[in-house]
Amino acid sequence: MSTVTSGRGTPSSRLAADAVKGLHPAAFAFVMATGIVSAAAFLLGPSWLSGLLLALACAGLILLAAMLVARLIAYRRSLAADLQAPDRVFGFFTIVAGLDVLAARLDMAGHPLLTVVLGGLAGAVWLVLTYGVPATLMLARKDASVLAGVNGGWLLWVVGTQSLAITASMMIAAYPAAAATLATLAIALWSIGLILYLILVALIMLRWLTVPMTPEVLGPPYWILMGATAITVLAGAKILGLPPVVPIIRDTAHFVEGFSFALWAFGTWWIPLLILLGLWRHVRQRWPLSYEPTLWSVVFPLGMYSAATFSFGKVAGLGFMEPLSRFMFWVAVAAWTAVAAAFVAQLARRPAKPTPS
Repeated sequence: MSTVTSGRGTPSSRLAADAVKGLHPAAFAFVMATGIVSAAAFLLGPSWLSGLLLALACAGLILLAAMLVARLIAYRRSLAADLQAPDRVFGFFTIVAGLDVLAARLDMAGHPLLTVVLGGLAGAVWLVLTYGVPATLMLARKDASVLAGVNGGWLLWVVGTQSLAITASMMIAAYPAAAATLATLAIALWSIGLILYLILVALIMLRWLTVPMTPEVLGPPYWILMGATAITVLAGAKILGLPPVVPIIRDTAHFVEGFSFALWAFGTWWIPLLILLGLWRHVRQRWPLSYEPTLWSVVFPLGMYSAATFSFGKVAGLGFMEPLSRFMFWVAVAAWTAVAAAFVAQLARRPAKPTPS
């Protein structure tokens, strides 16, 4: 994390300034992870845990939004560097997904107006990023190729897109007059996210097979390989549950259901491989297991897999998915608890800097 060179201010204020300046592009993954585990708890219980996590997700969103605005005002150069870094820039899509996941959870709690507000903000950020990021990588890059920067974080583009599809589909119940528009938008976004997943996974596999694998490179964001499939399945389940207000819903139902199941199966296939890669990184290569913001990128896929498996199994009539979703829910809760504990432990160990004379 960067440091502030000015000698003014208390140690705590300098630490706060450092936190703002070094805010990770994927910092909103905390909101994503906490929000989706809250949503899964809403579906599967217990309700008190869902409410607690919802409160933490809301608090996290407010705090991170304030830090992001402060960074935009005070540290534009640092922010611009992240926007031009191929290995970090897609982390900004956690803003979109964090807003949408929280919007969906608030819709479950009966707050449709907040869902519209957060979904609208997410849509605006998505429009800027979905065109700005690839345009920057193609037209303003300094290196001949950006393939060396390809990692699992690129799939946050898919996650952000599918999160918008979920929000659009969930808004239909509260705003039936706009059902046709929202349903068409949800299917369009789901289709865009599906194609983006196929393209980006091909790029990731190309990098894996052409660039030497190192423990540093093989970080937590690769779990989004599974998380992106899970959120696509959840978006598909929401679309399959829509009323047939426009012909496109009926015409694409079998396509959405078939591809959703295929991606659920592919996401399930990813889990053992990702565990093996993690063991190689931390056991064979002895990479230290300590807190880093991207660890929330492990929690989010686990929680999303639970919610997606439960929702798709219900709409598709696949009874075996419910017990699996309940098992994965508790895995996600355990992962959330472990990462949160690591974060608190890191804060407790961080020494205050002495005031310069």
